[in-house]
Amino acid sequence: MYTQQNEQSYYRNYAAHEFLETQEELRTKAANLELYGLLFAMAKDTHLKDILYNQQRRMLESYNYGVQLVQGRAASMLPHTPQLRIYEQPQTGMERQQMATQPNPNATELSDMTIATLALQIHKNGAVNAMRQTLECVDEHIRRYHATCANICQEMSYEIYQYMNYRGFYPTPQLANHTMWTMTQGIQQASEQQPYQTHFHSH
Repeated sequence: MYTQQNEQSYYRNYAAHEFLETQEELRTKAANLELYGLLFAMAKDTHLKDILYNQQRRMLESYNYGVQLVQGRAASMLPHTPQLRIYEQPQTGMERQQMATQPNPNATELSDMTIATLALQIHKNGAVNAMRQTLECVDEHIRRYHATCANICQEMSYEIYQYMNYRGFYPTPQLANHTMWTMTQGIQQASEQQPYQTHFHSH
């Protein structure tokens, strides 16, 4: 027979702050899933669409697992095998930089550059927020979930960065060789010995 006591035992005894943080994170993930659907529909570059499609699949998997976790129906760990896709090898330097375009406050569709920028920020912010939530968690399963989400976000942000770098949307400046050489001379390797040693003196 179903009772209120059975309902209460169905859920883990999460701390209030980690449960509320996770609820907010799931709402954010749900909104980002819908936003990704719009970004995919507006993207023109098939290369970009491929990235968005694969990333939305990973985002959906992460969201569904989080829902199952807070409802007490999930396995102990969000399955995660690093899935970082190397679409393009990033290059340093400013040779590929595209000229900036003026923002259009009355836009009815988004450029590929804007779409990629939005996706990049979703994952950058997602990685930072998920790691912050990890540090505030008490329950080991919730903690692992947020830590895994942070790792997945950093992988997806790097995938988007690769595309943006290749297209000239996100050039990466490089220091002059002599500047880097001079700076590295100010860094020395630490000694291998223990930094602190206790000395006992007999009296």
